[in-house]
Amino acid sequence: MIRGSCLCNSVRWEIDGPLGNMSHCHCSICRKAHGAPFATYLSTDAANYRLVAGAQVITEHKCSPRLTRAFCSTCGSVVPMMVGGRAVIPAGCLDDDPGIRAEMHIFTASKAPWHAITDDLPQHGAYPAAAGLPETPLPARQTGTPGHMHGSCLCDGVRYEVKAPFTAVHNCHCRRCRKARAAAHTTNGFTVMAGFRFLQGEDLLVSYKVPEADSFTQVFCRICGSGMPRARPDADRVAIPLGSLDDDPGQGADDHIFTGSKASWYDITGDLPQFEEMSTP
Repeated sequence: MIRGSCLCNSVRWEIDGPLGNMSHCHCSICRKAHGAPFATYLSTDAANYRLVAGAQVITEHKCSPRLTRAFCSTCGSVVPMMVGGRAVIPAGCLDDDPGIRAEMHIFTASKAPWHAITDDLPQHGAYPAAAGLPETPLPARQTGTPGHMHGSCLCDGVRYEVKAPFTAVHNCHCRRCRKARAAAHTTNGFTVMAGFRFLQGEDLLVSYKVPEADSFTQVFCRICGSGMPRARPDADRVAIPLGSLDDDPGQGADDHIFTGSKASWYDITGDLPQFEEMSTP
């Protein structure tokens, strides 16, 4: 039995049957939906999947002609969706090791320019040719102030801009970030409060603070569930999920943090520094 749940534990599910088709997806829609550099999905026959709790808090957003994504309306975590008689599961929300590992990277032609693929898994520019499925690109987004970075949610209801460079960028593997983004890890960039502003859609933002945490809070769009920037006035900084960016920030992650909590099904490769908890100054 493989179990999964969202960040707030309102939505819970069980899988009792074989899992397959595990891949890392780099498409622009997945990056927006998860607020992460890529999403990792696996699937099983719908008969093997059972929603245990949380049906009443699941919100759906039709993000393309083919896919309707689902997320928890309380905490914003992406949760399983049904596609063609199969349950498609975001691996970042699994509570147990699925017993399989990713077989490939897909939609690498749409990969974030700030994220480097450093493992030796096969790469496909879109869906593998054998799948016979069409690509649905994300529509172009409007630009704002010249010379600033811009970002938006999947439904384009929330937009923001960043005028100050990131002071740090971390790949975070902590359990809360994995649940919040429903991904292998998040990539967050940090900038000062004066260097950031929302352009529209602040009324669409929902915040969820983990009750037992000192400050961990997930901010997301209530329409599409996309992870959005979180301002910390007390610390004079804004945490920005790089997966929500529309522009290339010109810098990627400085390191991997909280690797002591990383997902069992994901291997860290490449030469970035790794820290079991927070990085050193």
